[in-house]
Amino acid sequence: MRMMSVFVFLAALAFAAGPFVVPGFGGFDPNLYPIPQNDPPVQPATYAFAIWGLIYLWLLISAGFGLIRRAEAIDWAPMRPALAVALLIGATWLPVATISPVLATVLIFAMLIAALKAMQQAPVLDPWLARAPVALFAGWLTAASFAALGLLGAGYGVIFGQVGWAHIALIGALAVALYGAHMRPDAPLYSLGVAWALIAIMLHNLDLRASSEASFGVALAAGAATLLVLANALRAWRRHELEPHHH
Repeated sequence: MRMMSVFVFLAALAFAAGPFVVPGFGGFDPNLYPIPQNDPPVQPATYAFAIWGLIYLWLLISAGFGLIRRAEAIDWAPMRPALAVALLIGATWLPVATISPVLATVLIFAMLIAALKAMQQAPVLDPWLARAPVALFAGWLTAASFAALGLLGAGYGVIFGQVGWAHIALIGALAVALYGAHMRPDAPLYSLGVAWALIAIMLHNLDLRASSEASFGVALAAGAATLLVLANALRAWRRHELEPHHH
């Protein structure tokens, strides 16, 4: 068990090193696609990416606490393999994202699946040092992975245009968000992570220079999805209040 806690800590370090290896990443290069994706409606407003700072730091603190204080804790053990996989994929993701949106999209979905698994298996105790950071990580990835898929579909001209793919991405993200919240109702930060991204997608569309009806439609859909996700989070928060004795 101790070896696994060391491994998770090293994986968290490698993951947090990403922004130093690839500084200033603000989304995929629009020209990496056959159809350049300039100002795509599926992309969140730039400020939203700041959440990565919190995710990196919190996961690092969690892994450090897990190594120093919970290395032998039986309830932490189930979460570690899936979390290690998610972190290691995350450590490779930024360099890949600068050269191949296709591979980066495959990787981000793999990262999402691993993060959801880690959230599902997170311990009930130590909610702020285990479950919460993993839930926030999985929540952001839920929206980000479908945004990547929307960019890929539009960028390769698969049937629908940018607006169609933005709606598909929102529906996909909402479906997974509701599933994730149901799977772990004592982790409201999962829903808040999704909502953070959805609000940023809504604001980006309200701000799009063209201000076309299509952009407004995406903003409306993102807003509706946000309300559903937040209602879920509020219900979870009331039921559990992030305290283990409510579980």
